[in-house]
Formats: sequence, structure tokens, C-alpha cells
Amino acid sequence: MALIPFAACLLSLGCLAPAQPPASTLQLTTHDTAGRTGSVVLTCDPVGGTHPQRDKACAVLSAAGGDFSRINARHQACTLIYAPVEATAIGTWRGKPVSFKTTYANRCEADRDSDEVFAF
Repeated sequence: MALIPFAACLLSLGCLAPAQPPASTLQLTTHDTAGRTGSVVLTCDPVGGTHPQRDKACAVLSAAGGDFSRINARHQACTLIYAPVEATAIGTWRGKPVSFKTTYANRCEADRDSDEVFAF
């Protein structure tokens, strides 16, 4: 009779391990007024992709709950030279759609204000 509880467990799916959160995959792009464009893929949960600092970028986004507007800027002085950098992020964060777009005053501010998520 020991097999009946096991069979019941399998039939109800109640004995399976909890589902892992969906992976987070983002296409990050920057474009500046000099015509330079950068684009990387960032994957978190598990960490991967082509971002040069993917471990840190995933940690920053995890701390912000995947919300780019909640990223804490790091302490760094930047020049006041206006050379706009447009930054976008498209994809999913733990199963939820992400569509983020902003313009930073210059590359230094883009790196600082995104805590290096857009540093590529």
C-alpha cells in the first residue's frame, strides 16, 4: 500500500519541486549623438548574455526589482558637458514585460545613474 500515496502524489503533481522563477532576458541598447550604438543581451536567473559586467548588472536590477526607474545611482561626479545618450531596455524581468527608454545627459551620467547597467 505504500505505492498508493506515491501514485496519488504523482497524479496530483503535489510532490514536484516548486517552479523556478522565469529567466530574465533584456536587450540593452545605447545610442549617442556621435552615432555610436552599443547593444548587449543581459540574462539573469541564471546570469548570462553578452553584457561585460553581467553579474553586477543582474545584482543591480535584482535590488531594483527589475524596475530601471528604481536603480540607485552610484556616487560619482560627472562633467556638465551635454552629449545625450539614449538608453533602452526591452525584454522580460522574471516573466513580466520590460520596456524602458530614457535619455541621459552624457555617457558618464548613463553609467552612473544606471549603476553601470548601461556601461558597455
